[in-house]
Amino acid sequence: MSPSGNGDNVLLSINPGVSFQYEYNIPGDHPSGTFWYHTHRHGSTALQVSSGMAGALIVRGNRLPSTTAHGDIDTLVKGMTERVLVMQQIQYACREPGKDGKPGPIKVNKDGTYRCDPGDVGKIDDYDLFAPGQWGKSGRYTTLNGVVLPTFHTKQGDVERWRMIHAGVRDTISMTLVKMKPNAQIGAKLTEAAEEKFIRQSCTGEAIPYNLIAADGLTMGAAQATRVATFQPGYRFDALVVFPEAGRYCLIDTSSPGAGSVNGDTPGPRLMGTVTVDPGTPVPDIATYLTNALVARADQAMPPVVKPAIVADLKAGLKFTQFTPHPDIEPSEIKAPPQELTFFIDTSTDDTKFEVGNTLKTADTKPYDPNRIDRQLILGTADEWIMQSHYVGHPFHIHVNPFQIVSITDPSGKDVSAPGSIDDADGKVDPQYAGLKGVWKDTLWIKSLAPKVPGAYYTVKVRTRYQRYIGEFVLHCHILDHEDNGMMQNVAVVLAQGDTSLRAAEGAKPMAMDDMKHP
Repeated sequence: MSPSGNGDNVLLSINPGVSFQYEYNIPGDHPSGTFWYHTHRHGSTALQVSSGMAGALIVRGNRLPSTTAHGDIDTLVKGMTERVLVMQQIQYACREPGKDGKPGPIKVNKDGTYRCDPGDVGKIDDYDLFAPGQWGKSGRYTTLNGVVLPTFHTKQGDVERWRMIHAGVRDTISMTLVKMKPNAQIGAKLTEAAEEKFIRQSCTGEAIPYNLIAADGLTMGAAQATRVATFQPGYRFDALVVFPEAGRYCLIDTSSPGAGSVNGDTPGPRLMGTVTVDPGTPVPDIATYLTNALVARADQAMPPVVKPAIVADLKAGLKFTQFTPHPDIEPSEIKAPPQELTFFIDTSTDDTKFEVGNTLKTADTKPYDPNRIDRQLILGTADEWIMQSHYVGHPFHIHVNPFQIVSITDPSGKDVSAPGSIDDADGKVDPQYAGLKGVWKDTLWIKSLAPKVPGAYYTVKVRTRYQRYIGEFVLHCHILDHEDNGMMQNVAVVLAQGDTSLRAAEGAKPMAMDDMKHP
């Protein structure tokens, strides 16, 4: 999408009482997939997105693969039941009376969870709600499509496409599906202790495998079977899900290792919802069943000239070679020195600074300046990016152009992105990186063991192309209160040997600092 003018321009501010019409000119070769939208008013992004100003944006495609071009995965899975699951953390609070026009203290119960009394109106109105650990303390639930603890209904043996979107801000979600004991009863509201007890006593079956087929809207080269998928804020995964037995299932957010999660802690599991599965077709083996189902669809829907290759791919480990949206970026495409990026939180003074740098040196990091272009990239070229975080982990997100993951190495230099790799640098196994090598994304967790272990940084290497569009856009941490506090950069894609000053021509100038006030 173009980042300029009235396109996907996040540098515009639509103030109260002002209307504006955006135009999203989707090119014919744009990948079909699961995307999303949310507000991007710098200085208030976290408050607005945490209030629910986000949603799914589905791009559908009908391009069949051919001998000269790849097709849309939609043509292979057409007709499957779809579930769009938008996961949000609406961390509203009620407050005691404040002073001098400032919000008062958050009302809490004896156990520290948030409390609202009769007649109170819950609000998300200040950044004290986003401090580390506040989401867990709040007692609020992750909602699915705006519903707390929903129940979904399906049928044994039905293959479904789940389009899952982490549209929240302050929690890492590790999703697993577990068979529930018959006749288990869920209370209307569970305390944290009661919830953990329910999961321990009632969600006792083995976690069922499901198959990831796309990340951040982009079809993978092959399906990845998993029993747990880790969603950082801004992540999207498409999965093919089939329940092998009738009954009820628990949809659980399991604990993520501390260094692999937004809040740096390891909370107990949380129940997100349930699935009721009616009797249908028995599924003795999910992998075989799913392969046969997709091969049958390919036999019916794929053009004869490419059908044999597609069927062979599916039988060789559910490969989607004919459906990937972008060709791999080979080292020969990279002509320039790598782009480097470091996230850092400077806590050396009372005025904590959230910063990004253009080298791998902590001393070079800076807070966001809306009047500064931090990077100029050349249209029609490809770059390699090397990224680290020098103070806890952060989800890196860049607009306009996705990237392909080359490697993710732990502090000892071990690549933990290959299929089957084990990330246990801090003594705890973290499954979120295994299998990401070669995958295309636009949001990725940059893990760090610092400051707990000084200098223990993960190094993430990706490659990206700058195609079709010039203009200014942003990259930032997708913990959105970090972004609001300065963990963001302005990026410009420019013409080779052209005028590098886009602002006079584009008119899409970032807001002045004095315009960046919380509502």
